[in-house]
Amino acid sequence: MFQFSLPACLKGYETFAEFAEKEQLQQTDLLITNRFIYEPFIAPCGVSCRVLFQEEYGAGEPNDQMIDAIRAKIPADTKRIIAVGGGTVIDIAKVLTFVGDWSTEDIFTGRVVPQKARTLTVIPTTCGTGSEVTNVTICELKNLRTKKGLALQTMYADEAVLIPEMVRTLPYKFFATSSIDALIHAVESYLSPKAIAHSQIYSEKAIEMIVSGYLYVVENGQDAWKDRVEDFLTASNFAGIAFGYAGCAAVHALSYPLGGAYHIPHGEANQLMFEEVLRTYQKKQPVGKLNQLEALFGRVLGVPANEALQKLYQLMDQILPRKPLKEYGMTLEEFPVFADSVIEGQQRLLRNNYTELSREDMIAIYNACF
Repeated sequence: MFQFSLPACLKGYETFAEFAEKEQLQQTDLLITNRFIYEPFIAPCGVSCRVLFQEEYGAGEPNDQMIDAIRAKIPADTKRIIAVGGGTVIDIAKVLTFVGDWSTEDIFTGRVVPQKARTLTVIPTTCGTGSEVTNVTICELKNLRTKKGLALQTMYADEAVLIPEMVRTLPYKFFATSSIDALIHAVESYLSPKAIAHSQIYSEKAIEMIVSGYLYVVENGQDAWKDRVEDFLTASNFAGIAFGYAGCAAVHALSYPLGGAYHIPHGEANQLMFEEVLRTYQKKQPVGKLNQLEALFGRVLGVPANEALQKLYQLMDQILPRKPLKEYGMTLEEFPVFADSVIEGQQRLLRNNYTELSREDMIAIYNACF
């Protein structure tokens, strides 16, 4: 038995001005965004809703202290949260739909189950998270020195709005990290034991669109990704639908300590783990769904299936060159601690692995990336 659904109503507009005109923003709406997004795209529209800038409450990816500070500033009569931004803004906004006398750490550690009291509209400004169509949010817990994910049915957006204009001005580095994140979403959801035909269609199409776009960028230069901005935005959305159903797995799980301890951007941290996780899968279970993935990449890349993953790793490194973990300041002694934190805190993701990874496997993956 399975149930596949898209809880968010999906909409598309060419510009934010068109969205603002059609949606008739109200005083009881609260828009959370960044000033560098607000000034060129939103301010000229003269919106009447209240606005809050995420960066005024902390830098970097979401953490519990940042979210608690923002929650304290939300007007009591707010009925709808409108998130316009990347993964940080969207993940924060999902928590802002909840009300109650609790801390953000409380809900991410499972001490309380919050109640949704506001609707949520999400407009992504990167081509990576797919968070506009998932019920997942990620947060760094400062006191625990790690990141944790939370997936609640009430965290789905009520509306997901795709606006290509909002993505086209993205700096190349953010395009690269976010689109690699989307590609890994598609791969992990494709390999997940929870995948079904319906979710797999979205995974496959996302892979095809992103890899084809990468080949175009490599041939035509870094700025050429903007020629394919609608494809990358749509592919990110497709990958979000896929992993929203089938889940992500060890790549994301092993990357969280890197982000939590060293503040490496999420997509970049995922890429650091991606190749070695898949190589470990190949060693432990060479025959299985992984072979279908190899054939898929072979078709898109125009190489034999047994060469496809190596070709993929090379292509990803052309889009975003990797560094060894030691260049971030990590030490070999930390890796057993990282592995223990993954086993303790990321079972939600590890259940979706292509094949089981032991503690020793995880330490070996970190060591191989050192």
